[in-house]
Amino acid sequence: MAAEPDLSSPDTEKGASRLATLFAEYRVYLTAIAVIAIFTFVTVAISRLTAEVRYDDVLDALADTSWTSILLAILFTALSFAALIGYDLNAIEFIGRRLRTPSVAITAFIAYAIGNTAGFGPLSGGAIRFRAYSRLGLTPSEIARVIAFVTLAFGLGLLAVAALSTLAVAPRMETVMGLSADWLRGVALIFVLVMVALVVLGGNGRTLSFAGLSLRLPDSRTSSRQFLVSAFDIAASASVLYVLLPETHVGWPTFFAIYATAVGLGVLSHVPAGLGVFEAVMVAALGNAISMEQLLGGLVLYRLVYHVLPLIIAIILVVTTELRAFSSKPVASDLGQIAVRLAPSLLSTFAMMLGAMLIFSSVTPTPDSNLDLLSNFLPLPIVEAAHFLTSILGLVLFVASRGINQRLDGGWWIGLAAAAGALVLSLIKAIAIFEATLLAVFIVAMVMNRRAFTRRASLFKQGLGPSWLAAMGVIVVSAATILFFVYRDTDYSHDLWWQFEFSGEAPRGLRALLGLVLASITVAIFSLMRPATLRPVEASRADVDKAVEIVRNQDSADANLVRMGDKRVMFSESGKAFIMYGIQGRSWIALTDPIGDEADFPELVWQFVESARAAGGRAAFYQISPGLLSSCADAGLRAFKLGELAIVDLDRFELKGGRLAGLRQALSKGARDGLSFALIEPPEVAGVVEDLRQVSDSWLAHHETREKTFSLGAFDTDYICAQPVAVLYKDEKIVAFANVMVTDTKHEATVDLMRFSPDAPRGAMDFLFVSIMEKMKTEGYKTFNLGMAPMSGMSRRDTAPVWDRVGSLLFEHGERFYNFKGLRAFKSKFHPRWEPRYLAVSNGTGAALALLDATLLISGGVRGVVGK
Repeated sequence: MAAEPDLSSPDTEKGASRLATLFAEYRVYLTAIAVIAIFTFVTVAISRLTAEVRYDDVLDALADTSWTSILLAILFTALSFAALIGYDLNAIEFIGRRLRTPSVAITAFIAYAIGNTAGFGPLSGGAIRFRAYSRLGLTPSEIARVIAFVTLAFGLGLLAVAALSTLAVAPRMETVMGLSADWLRGVALIFVLVMVALVVLGGNGRTLSFAGLSLRLPDSRTSSRQFLVSAFDIAASASVLYVLLPETHVGWPTFFAIYATAVGLGVLSHVPAGLGVFEAVMVAALGNAISMEQLLGGLVLYRLVYHVLPLIIAIILVVTTELRAFSSKPVASDLGQIAVRLAPSLLSTFAMMLGAMLIFSSVTPTPDSNLDLLSNFLPLPIVEAAHFLTSILGLVLFVASRGINQRLDGGWWIGLAAAAGALVLSLIKAIAIFEATLLAVFIVAMVMNRRAFTRRASLFKQGLGPSWLAAMGVIVVSAATILFFVYRDTDYSHDLWWQFEFSGEAPRGLRALLGLVLASITVAIFSLMRPATLRPVEASRADVDKAVEIVRNQDSADANLVRMGDKRVMFSESGKAFIMYGIQGRSWIALTDPIGDEADFPELVWQFVESARAAGGRAAFYQISPGLLSSCADAGLRAFKLGELAIVDLDRFELKGGRLAGLRQALSKGARDGLSFALIEPPEVAGVVEDLRQVSDSWLAHHETREKTFSLGAFDTDYICAQPVAVLYKDEKIVAFANVMVTDTKHEATVDLMRFSPDAPRGAMDFLFVSIMEKMKTEGYKTFNLGMAPMSGMSRRDTAPVWDRVGSLLFEHGERFYNFKGLRAFKSKFHPRWEPRYLAVSNGTGAALALLDATLLISGGVRGVVGK
């Protein structure tokens, strides 16, 4: 008998680990492939469901739609967006903040206008909110709570509404959809019971605890209000489609339940805007109750009214703010800030939409009356060329949309040129007034927002990422589906490719699709197969010297860590600022804010993020200040709190009085113990460096640890001798020291290495710090940086994000791993001002991985973490 495989064997575990690693590394690519595969499957299903429908019938159905129905659809769209704004208003109230209602409403409207239309990664509602709300004064943790509230409120609200409506109309849905009413009731009842349990458990804001974490559920008032908002939103958006369809025996309650299910499946599919998935569910559910051509016509109008129209309104809203007619009013000022921040995202989404519109129009026939008119003025080759080039310009607009979203001046120029060319060609190929009007609006919006595109970067040096390639794949598959749907009655033959005549619409569409496919394949190959950027070399001595010169003339004392030479250096284009960073695994981790001229910081952040992405890495900023969050948000990064930095105001640092009595006593005790203080300047440090080394070695041995790197210095002779060193003598022997980091501006001083010998008197470090601060104050320094207390100041509120609650838990109970509370208590003795410090990275999963890689960098690898 053959032996059963040992599933717990080392080889099996290694195989599973290897698979997990491969999945984590290629997750974004696998997700993109899955999205395209799902969408392709859905389009095939739609094609089969609509096998008997003809394109002309759909056009007739569109033409038969009354203006009354369209106006009602616009009204219900307005009501739905009013409800969507309610999500954000409730979220702001839930986190306990107060913002101007018009400012929140504008932010929410633009976020939903972009998210509903694009609906993927860089252009999702969460990314838009992070950019906008940071301008309105919310902290990263508060924005994360708003995003979490909105996301969960929509998901749970949709689930509850769909389940309740299904319970109410299950027999009717059985007739329409052909599914068992009992089965529908059973599934719906399970979801209803789950929702009821959450409401009951929530009570009046009850907190649930699990595995040491706590979660505060919304109170009954908040839950009830949010359920009503969700129900109203989904009812209004369902009514948009319902009024665009002809009268039928399917009642509104049944339609409402089907609609909610279709929206939910569209969201779960991760296809941008649920395109195709939503339509497939509606066609499958209602195909037997409504004529298919009228249903397809209604779905097309629904997309135009509910998705495209709000985006156009948002674009017009942003353009009008450029006039700044009422910029002195607070609400208008908020709108101006939001508009400046979100204009590139809006224009990027609009460019994507216009690109798709041009591509789809190139595979659909031109009205005969328009062709007859064109034949009187233009030769056939020009019309053929215009038709073919329009599809290519549509793809160019799509590719340019990425650069527009990233504020590239090259993206602006290419987008503007492509739109201008497409405007002319749209009139030449089909006298397409609607297309030309939208392109004209886009051109005006681009010109009005020219000042937002100041980043001098090449669009062609940056390939599309997996999310953008997936979106492009969805558009190409859509174009092919539309072409085959429109010309399904045309028998294919090889001769079609070579038929050139005004009435030859099918050959013209085939050639346009072929050009589109070839151009898309070229873009995809360029994006996926372009040479990866080589990992940058270690900083040269010349780079370090150049960085040190910049450090001397700015205020951040921590910037002197660049003197260690263990970090790579990236300079801004002007050479007046730099980022010091390290690479661990896939993480490119920048330490602190950029150093130097602040005018270069925003572009330097983009430069760093794009360099990391080009090399297949993950960009992260470690221990950054609140001042850099705006630039990080623009680059698509989210911030997670790491802890708080302790800063002592030396102008107010006085040992007199009771406030700092403990430090005064430490100073007196140290003097009684025979301690004396001296600050040794760089020229003289070399004379005592061996004595300092003995203290350092004994300190390392006593604590059974090793030198750290990256965010901390190590005992290196050149590094120690480059800056002043504060020392403590006892019996004319150095027993403790700290290297002091300063700059020529005398704004801030701080220390890096703090080491003492085992025979140093108790309280020697208090004595040393007090002495350093008094000396720095005497020399005219303004502040003293005591360093960061990790995990300190994390929110403990029940509504706090998971990241904050985990950090708070570590702070309270992580003493066996790190002295979090002890470090905070030591710094608190000096009564400092606490400033938050953050980790900025692309997403939540990326934050955890980047923090792990930062720990490995600081500790010198896994061995350093395990062995201290």
